[in-house]
Amino acid sequence: MEPFVSKHRLDKAKEASLFLLESWVKEGGGLTAGFTGREGGASVAPWASLNMGLHVGDDDLAVLENRRRLAEAIGWSFEAFTCGEQVHGCAVQAVGPADAGSGRDSRTTAVQDTDALMTDEPGVLLVSFYGDCVPLYFWDPVRRVTALAHAGWKGTVLEIGRGTIEAMGSSYGCKPQNIRTAIGPSIGDCCYEVDENVLSRVRPLLEEMRQADVEVFAEVITDSTPGHGFLNLKELNRQIMIKAGILPMHIELSDWCTGCRRDLFFSHRMEGGRAGRMASWIGMEGR
Repeated sequence: MEPFVSKHRLDKAKEASLFLLESWVKEGGGLTAGFTGREGGASVAPWASLNMGLHVGDDDLAVLENRRRLAEAIGWSFEAFTCGEQVHGCAVQAVGPADAGSGRDSRTTAVQDTDALMTDEPGVLLVSFYGDCVPLYFWDPVRRVTALAHAGWKGTVLEIGRGTIEAMGSSYGCKPQNIRTAIGPSIGDCCYEVDENVLSRVRPLLEEMRQADVEVFAEVITDSTPGHGFLNLKELNRQIMIKAGILPMHIELSDWCTGCRRDLFFSHRMEGGRAGRMASWIGMEGR
């Protein structure tokens, strides 16, 4: 069953299109988590309409209005909206009360050079941004810790998922067997063809998984033309999480492909680099 469930009402043009991580929201006791679609925003073409990214050439005022619409739609204050300046790396940063609101209205105030954020603070809404890359969600209901990671192919081969799990352990005492994870909407292997430069970075990881006897749900690389292959980043991130100690039953995996479903999502690759960005979010309400 698809874990990210659409909650957009087509009759409300100014209502942000949302895909809630429904089981977590229902079970989490004040937890909110999900992913935005492309409808219900203030941006004009080619970013129409719910573009969440300040870095794609859109009007900043439109982007800020879109971000406010997200906060309003989930019942949170825009002041809680906290994000990093993503660089396709593997840095993980803890977010405390003093960091709340970082990057909500300016890239210069974002947590710099960071693709993963984590917090044990209620009332902090972690947010990150995507054109096709893989959103990774983490929630430890025992330690009450949340985290987000942005995993393109570079972040994936740097094992940002494993790094986030380990950072949750060292900073907050989280145990992998207690951590729930989710892999959100992103480009699927149906649309993501890459060259040997990328494949040569992925194959050593696959060999590690094979030696570790990690459960395989789907093929990671499917051959296409010579020197190219279709890459399943979702499955690779799932295997990395299992190798890091996450129980397979604690991994939610979205089937949504941003490349195929451009009626619902932006796709940087399939729209020739002229597209808006979606946002992932996660946060815990105060006790």
